[in-house]
This record gives sequence, structure tokens and C-alpha cells, in this order.
Amino acid sequence: MHTIPDDFDPIPSTRRRPAVGVASLKQAEAEADALAVPVAAGTEPGAELSIDAAGLAAAGFTGSRGQTLVQPRSGGPVRVAVGIGTPDQIDATLARDLAAEFARAVPWHRRLAIEVPSRDAGISVTDFAQAVTEGVLLARWRYFVGRGADESTLESLTVVAADEDAGAARAGVDRGRVVAAAYCLGRDLANCPASTLSAERMAEVALEVGPPAGLRVEVFDKQQLIELGCGGLLGVNRGSVDQPRMVRLRYEPENPTGRIALVGKGIMYDSGGISLKPSDESHAQMKNDMTGAAAVLAAMTALRDLGCTSAVTGYLMCTDNMPSGSALKLGDVLKMRNGTTVEVLNTDAEGRLVMADALALATEEPVDAIVDIATLTGACLRTFGVEIAGVMGNDRAVVEQLRRAGDATDEPVWELPLHRPYRSQLDSEVADLTNMGGLNAGSITAGLFLEEFVDGHPWAHVDIAGTAQLPAARTWRNKGATGFGTKLLIEFALSFTPPASGGAGS
Repeated sequence: MHTIPDDFDPIPSTRRRPAVGVASLKQAEAEADALAVPVAAGTEPGAELSIDAAGLAAAGFTGSRGQTLVQPRSGGPVRVAVGIGTPDQIDATLARDLAAEFARAVPWHRRLAIEVPSRDAGISVTDFAQAVTEGVLLARWRYFVGRGADESTLESLTVVAADEDAGAARAGVDRGRVVAAAYCLGRDLANCPASTLSAERMAEVALEVGPPAGLRVEVFDKQQLIELGCGGLLGVNRGSVDQPRMVRLRYEPENPTGRIALVGKGIMYDSGGISLKPSDESHAQMKNDMTGAAAVLAAMTALRDLGCTSAVTGYLMCTDNMPSGSALKLGDVLKMRNGTTVEVLNTDAEGRLVMADALALATEEPVDAIVDIATLTGACLRTFGVEIAGVMGNDRAVVEQLRRAGDATDEPVWELPLHRPYRSQLDSEVADLTNMGGLNAGSITAGLFLEEFVDGHPWAHVDIAGTAQLPAARTWRNKGATGFGTKLLIEFALSFTPPASGGAGS
């Protein structure tokens, strides 16, 4: 078994949460190191900048969207002019991005403050406060285990609001803090080295963070998975020295307005198995192959505090995928939880195998919609790049709710068709189906494979193979394993409406 250093923390952001609050401008000026001042294009800036529009323009700052200009001062906090463009065009995405740009513009400052814009801006005080809280906290997140790792990147964030707006701002700050904490948890897990974050350790993290967030947590070990007949998860685990784990999370509000099942791929490290990946940059990123499971766990920790009215059950399907003398072989046949037999033609198409068991389990309880999320196919990365996830499903309402959630949170998804004539590519001569289609349309054939296990229930599949890793930081998005999907799933659960078709078996 792997040796885990006693002082190595897989979720450091949960121990170092900065203070976040609302205060007056006078208080912020006395306590903050840097103050962001929104400036609209074509308008005079506030007096706190001590410079007029002509002076800003001489420095190349016009108030256009996304501009920042740092104004050093001998006394009081550094002022940062932040361009918001036309005031009535401000939305949550812009506010979040600008807050992140401000946080990155003053990297050495630890106590930050942001002013709420005037009431004629095209966004409510609450929504603005939530967005800027998310933007700053996510921009200042980092996962680092070298010297200085314990040094805080942010001590405090203050949202500056007038007395009459303080209550609305505080409500937004509270929501933004919860969302950002969940997202940072997802990032921590996705960036943690695989030798530290085994399937067993992932289950321990769920037991640590789940109950305080109002979740019921059940952990299934190898023997219990055998008894459940989870042949996909057990098959992928055959080459590993670490045992698999399935974690089931339950969020159960009183009188739920809907019932959702979330399934997350938790391949803690993916070598490809016998179908070994090449030793390239993509292979080096494979500690992030459990981003789907991380997003499900992280999102569910936020549901109670955000007042989610739908019941949500999450499944984390966790193992690594390793080559060894006992590993899954090409041509092997696995029997899944629902009795379907699968001929394995590629051991690097393992994510769909572990998720198939969970999808089958999800159909055994009343449910209005099932959503799975996974770093599933390189084909999706090549189609959409690193900023857009793929989505497909058998229910128009569920897919559309995911699309709207992605737009609201700036975690966009784009629909691919479940083109069922391609299903024939999964035909096997010795089993019910194979785990691999042809050379083309790999994302779609993967989705068609997963559909075999939902028993007609409303379902959608989110492929985050591209969005799980970024080559460079941009606004609130970090470099490295991103934790993509956490905000998407939170918003989906909060706004969920059961589809008119109803859940099969509900």
C-alpha cells in the first residue's frame, strides 16, 4: 500500500478560509491593503481614486470591460480601477471575472476590498456580491506543497456597500463564500497527487466533510461491492494494489421538490491499464481523472447551506486503473450491476465501466433525473477544447437545465447528439456490448454505452475531459486540474424542476 505522509493534507483549502464580510468604505480603507473601484466607460470615477477620467485615459484606462489599473498610494490601501464597460451590461459572469482580475493585479496584497457599483448597474447588489466573492476567493486559491505552502494567499475580503445595501450584499457574500468553498474543495481533490489520494482516502475525505454539511455518507468496500455485483468497478480495480471504494452521499431535505442522482467518475489515477497510455503530458495529468467524483462531492457539500429543495443522491465510483499481472485483459467479459455483460476491448475506456454500475444502482430508487459527470473521452477535448464541456442525454428538459446552469455559472456545456445508429459500433459477438466504439464519434458512442444502464430514466451525461485541466490561469480559473463541474452541479440542483416525462420508476 502507498505510504501517506502524516503531514500531507489532501484538502488544504478547507483549513485556510479567509474572513469574508461587508463593511463601509471608511472601514475598508482602514483595514484593506487594496481596494477595487468599479469605473464605467465614459463616466467620471469616484473620488476615492483621486484622479479624473482624463487622467485615467492618459494612462490607457478607459473603463472598458476587463481593464485594470493599479494606483499606488503613500497612505491607505492601493486603489485598483476596474473597468466595467457599460453599467447596464454588468452580469454575474463579468463581475466574477473582474473580481478575479483585481485579485491577480495585486498578488502581494492579502486584505482586499471591492466596492459595489451604483444601483443603476444591470445587476442586483446580492448577485454582484456573490459573484465578486467567488471571483476573488477562486483566483486566490492554490494547491502547493513546497516551502511556504502554509502562507496564506488571502487573509480577508470585504465587500464595500452603503448602509441601505448592506443586507443585500451580506446575503450575496454568504452564498458566494459557500460556492467558492465547495469549488476549492473540488480543486483540492483534483490536484492532490494520486499516491496520496487513493480510493480509500477519498472515502475518508467524504466521511470528514459530508456529515458537517448535512450529508449522509455510506462507504462500500471491496467485499460489499462484490455482494452488490458491481463488476465494472471491480474489473477496473483488478490491476491495483489499492482497494476500490464506492461512496454514496445523500442530501435529504424535508418535502423534496425533486429527486436527483449524480454519478461521478473517480479514477484516482489512470495509467490506461494494459492499454497503457503514452508517457506524455496528458498521462502526467491523470491524477485529475477523478474530477467528476470530486465535483459531485464538492457540490453536495454546498446544498444545505444554499437551501436546495431537491433530494440528491451522489455516487462516487473510486479506483485507480493500473497494469499488473492481475489486471483486466483485452477480451475479458465483465458482468455489471444490472446483469449486462460487457466485452472489454480497451482497458483505457474504463470510466464508463465504473459509472455503469452506479447508473444501474441509481435506477433502483425513485429518481426524477440522473446526471453523470466524467473526464471520459479525448474526443470531447478535441471537439470543444478546454473551456466547454460536452453534454448529451435522453431527456430534453434535463439537458436544457444543465445548459442553463452552465451559462449561469460560467461552466458552459454544449450538446452532442445521441445518434443511436452509432449504437451498432458497441455490438459484441460474445457479450451484450463492448466498451469501445469505432475510431470516430468517440464521445457519442461513450454516451450511448452509458445510456444502456439508465433503464429509460431521464438522464444526461457531462463529459469534462477537456475542461478538467487548464494550461494557464484565466480570471478565476486556475492552472492545472480545475475541479470543473462543481458550480454547474450546484446550480443544476438548486434550480432543478422534474421533467414533465417524470422519472421512470418514481
